[in-house]
Amino acid sequence: MRQERSDIQTGETRTGTGGIQAGTTAKVAVVGAGSVGATLAYAVLIRGAAREVALYDVDTAKVRAQALDLAHGIQFMPMARVEGSDDVAVCAGADVVVVTAGAKQQPGQTRIDLAARTVGLARTLMPQLVEVAPQAVYLMVTNPVDVVTYAALKYSGLPRAQVLGSGAVLDSSRFRYLIADHVGVAVQNVHAYVAGEHGDTAVPLWSSATIGGVPLLELDPFDGREPLTQEVRDAIAHDVVHSAYDIIAGKGATAYAIGLAASRIVEAITNDEHRIMPVSSLVSAYRGIDDVCLSVPTMVSHDGAGALLPTPLSDAELTALHRSADALRAAAAEVGL
Repeated sequence: MRQERSDIQTGETRTGTGGIQAGTTAKVAVVGAGSVGATLAYAVLIRGAAREVALYDVDTAKVRAQALDLAHGIQFMPMARVEGSDDVAVCAGADVVVVTAGAKQQPGQTRIDLAARTVGLARTLMPQLVEVAPQAVYLMVTNPVDVVTYAALKYSGLPRAQVLGSGAVLDSSRFRYLIADHVGVAVQNVHAYVAGEHGDTAVPLWSSATIGGVPLLELDPFDGREPLTQEVRDAIAHDVVHSAYDIIAGKGATAYAIGLAASRIVEAITNDEHRIMPVSSLVSAYRGIDDVCLSVPTMVSHDGAGALLPTPLSDAELTALHRSADALRAAAAEVGL
């Protein structure tokens, strides 16, 4: 394959061809230079989550252009270096590899409908990536992210912790935004998670949601706003799941929110934060659920996906979580996993 790189130096002293001098922060490789991959790389750079960002895509002209466009703005970001290539070797030595490449979700198409094509990509891509970056933590963003994460784990041969998916981190952000908007508080004061599939069977965890330490279902909305009745909660849950479809119908793709969400996961890994996030990872013996990748609140650190939290669930939420796991297992089985 013809290799063409955009390799932008931004002031660090190089040590031969072996990378940036010791003492800098992490290298993040982003696979896929489309709208999600480029937005994610931009967010990683803006947040200072990596000192080196490598973009990999088989579209030579596009990956070179994206790398140059990002690099030309380095003056206005924390110090970093950006490289783009159509050679998978650009990912070598990465601390985190984020996979965004895959078939584009079309209006009216569910994430599960994408499974066959994206799982095929994971089968081909993961061994190549692991060969050049065997120590990296792999963050899967490509949809259907839970099935793709399961496939990536299987085809990579890596331990559970090293392969995780963006999962319900974005769903949880949407959930918190909608709660905050309805109740009348800053979204940063809402602590609430979505579990299960990143998709139609997602499970909003109302029973453990809090605002300022107060259980959400015990708190009256401020300024005379409408109470959180069951009807209102159902509407919020519907919007959490279906808002992506509205965005896809209106502008063709989601990019900003998922780019920011994934960059925050990257930051938790590169900074070894031990942050609790509802990422997708392989679940075993969790409340009767086994052998499926789905989201529950999980410790995220430099090692990747760590311990799963025993988050309190109502009986209805537990039933819904089992239903979500069953749907994901069925989807995985349909594509031969």
